[in-house]
Amino acid sequence: MRKIFNSLLLAAFIAAIMIIARWIGHQAYSWMPTQATAEAKRVDDIFSFLTSVGAFIFLGITGIIGYSLLTCRAPRGDWSHGHPARSDARIEILWTVTPTLLVLWLAAQSYNIYQQLDIEGLTPIVHLHILEEPATAATVKSDINQLAENIEVIAKQWVWSFRYPNNIVSNELHVVVNERTRLNLHSQDVIHGFYIPEFRLKQDIVPNRNIDIVLTPTQIGKYRLRDSQFSGTDFALMQADVYVDSSEAYSQWLSQTVKGK
Repeated sequence: MRKIFNSLLLAAFIAAIMIIARWIGHQAYSWMPTQATAEAKRVDDIFSFLTSVGAFIFLGITGIIGYSLLTCRAPRGDWSHGHPARSDARIEILWTVTPTLLVLWLAAQSYNIYQQLDIEGLTPIVHLHILEEPATAATVKSDINQLAENIEVIAKQWVWSFRYPNNIVSNELHVVVNERTRLNLHSQDVIHGFYIPEFRLKQDIVPNRNIDIVLTPTQIGKYRLRDSQFSGTDFALMQADVYVDSSEAYSQWLSQTVKGK
């Protein structure tokens, strides 16, 4: 009878910490910057899951330690050894197989997200075609249109510049909401880092390499582009404004920029 009670108590404990861990993982979404691209949701899903797993492990271990301190203390003068867990094959298999499967699953999900970010111009480290998904980031939302613009991003110490169609050059990056945009990344001197936290996008820009990124903005607003690589003194001041506009606002901005030239 006591064995059944202990099993039920353990099951209730596991269920409780699973619920708490899932709640903590859900709160992790609020710890991140605003999701401003379709790709950002997949990245945040992975972060939330990792937070849930970490919370489950932490609560489970601390809970067992606390329970053991309260109920399993040896009497004074008892120096005998406890149950030898090393000889229990079931425990050995459990704590070997479970982390292995978890890490493999996370690797597969991370690879799929990387593929959906649609970064071109990089040499793949490994080809895992069985993990590739034919869908692109454009399928995350049904109202996302086809590729809208090709914008050239030029990085040099210490300024960002952006060349739009019709050879319009600006120090501001403007993209259209719910339309896929291709960014052609170039560096004129050293390695720079293209980093927009709300886009969940951070990509090194290597000299003499053409790197293309296709992204899908989903949230109208103003954001900030930063250089995430140490590219020299005062590199952190190399920033630029990023605007996600409606189609009308984007066309109006282009017209005003042409008139102002």
